[in-house]
Amino acid sequence: MNLPNVRQGVQLALYCHTRARHDGVLTYEWLLEIAKKQGIGGGSAFRAICGYGRHGVLREEQFFELADDLAMKVEFLLTESQAQTLLEAVRASGVDAVYAIAPASFGALGKPATPP
Repeated sequence: MNLPNVRQGVQLALYCHTRARHDGVLTYEWLLEIAKKQGIGGGSAFRAICGYGRHGVLREEQFFELADDLAMKVEFLLTESQAQTLLEAVRASGVDAVYAIAPASFGALGKPATPP
């Protein structure tokens, strides 16, 4: 594929529980904040509607008592070195999370971003 402004990097996804906290902050918010402090251009958090994890317990949004324990996916498109730096910071902090990393091609469409 030959598209203009395409960058090569990785897609990094980190998974944590919806109500999990680190240093008094929701883990997914903490992950986004630390990435922002590291200069990573953007990230998003997504909430699962159903799933199971390494403990084998199926959790669904429809069951009130289990709904707050669903997974959150925090995702970034970044360079491989940015991903390694972020993973090192997460590992060093002791955050309980699972991650996946995969090669990715990405770019932006539309108007160029303006700094805040």
